[in-house]
Amino acid sequence: MLGLGGVIGAGLFVGSGAGIAVAGPGIVVSYLLAGALAMCVMRMLGEMSAAMPASGAFSVHAERALGRWAGFTVGWLYWFMLVVVLAVEATGAATIAHGWVPSVPQWTWVLIFMVVFTGVNLAAVKNFGEFEFWFAALKVAAIVLFLVLGLLAIFGLLPDTDPVGLTNLTGHGGFLPHGWEGVVSGVLAVVFAFGGLEVVTIAAAESDDPARSVARAVRSAVYRILFFYVGSMLVIVTVLPWTAQRAGLSPYVKVLDSIGVPSAGTIMNIVVFVALLSALNANLYGSSRMVFSLAERGEAPKALLRVDRGGVPRRAVLASVAFGFVSVLLNLEWPDSVFLYMLNAVGAVLLFVWALIAVSQLRLRRRIEREAPERLVLKMWAFPWLTWAALAGMAAVLGLMLTDDGARPQVLWSAGAAAFVLLCAGVRELVERRRAA
Repeated sequence: MLGLGGVIGAGLFVGSGAGIAVAGPGIVVSYLLAGALAMCVMRMLGEMSAAMPASGAFSVHAERALGRWAGFTVGWLYWFMLVVVLAVEATGAATIAHGWVPSVPQWTWVLIFMVVFTGVNLAAVKNFGEFEFWFAALKVAAIVLFLVLGLLAIFGLLPDTDPVGLTNLTGHGGFLPHGWEGVVSGVLAVVFAFGGLEVVTIAAAESDDPARSVARAVRSAVYRILFFYVGSMLVIVTVLPWTAQRAGLSPYVKVLDSIGVPSAGTIMNIVVFVALLSALNANLYGSSRMVFSLAERGEAPKALLRVDRGGVPRRAVLASVAFGFVSVLLNLEWPDSVFLYMLNAVGAVLLFVWALIAVSQLRLRRRIEREAPERLVLKMWAFPWLTWAALAGMAAVLGLMLTDDGARPQVLWSAGAAAFVLLCAGVRELVERRRAA
């Protein structure tokens, strides 16, 4: 449920409208391609995490496979990405809440959310898991209900409705109105919506049986998310013509309005609100565990290692939420300047992290097979060919982003952020070698 909660967010409920606008019904293919890439990454990550559970997950795997520089780089880049995205989620949830209660300023709502979720993350891990379980359950229930209503509308089983058939899939320019170029553009629009699944392997390390937990979580979460994403898109483009969708507007609201669900906009606003708070909660958890893992390996201040009786790394949580507060303030005060640069700086970081996961898996799989083959309780499919295919897919997405005027700044700024972290890693290693000499 943590995996479902971390990945099902506003990117699906609202952002999918942009993908439909550029790909038409072909957005289903776009989601299948992006989902297949995410499934491969999670399978690779699941293989390594089940064999070698660690709170820092892929940061630890990168260090074991490639060296300290890799663990340092991927860990700090991922932490930076989470605390910046956290600001977007807190601000988005505050905007919705302010619309409901205009008398309370937006910044007050942000403060309330940050304080509440700091408290949740400072509580025992069990309490955090319970909190996130119910958040995720509400989102899953909303999608399942949407799928049921959509299918009833397609077959004309709702009151005052006629069967839709396949008219909207084949009309209005056909299934691929913009050709395969539209499908590719759709992949760019939706691939980052799968970010957040990685938190599953971070959380599994704190369970009673990490190897078994991560294997089970990876197997179930990926398939279910793919089903929810692809299933939702198939219902949306079947019930309504793709030309009815607009970027920035929720396609879910459009569909619910069309089939006569009262107050559809309000219902989806509540779902998006919960989705944003759930993602905020999961990202704060993931960022605190990542920086704690970095501290364990001497790649972050040792002061962050202190834990309470319940095993919660309080200082790591506070450090992550402190930077989260800074990010929120930047988003509220300078959304089109300072914060925009920060957002661009993490725009392609997810692909960098995925690429390092793939490279780490290529190296560690052979090592595990030699040293402890019994630990391979979850294996990557068609190794190593599918791992190489996934790496090629990531390179293709980055290449396409460079050709897109809107996405190019994200790649360039993210590359700059990665170069800066790599430089820091290099300087650290140089200083340590001189000390050792």
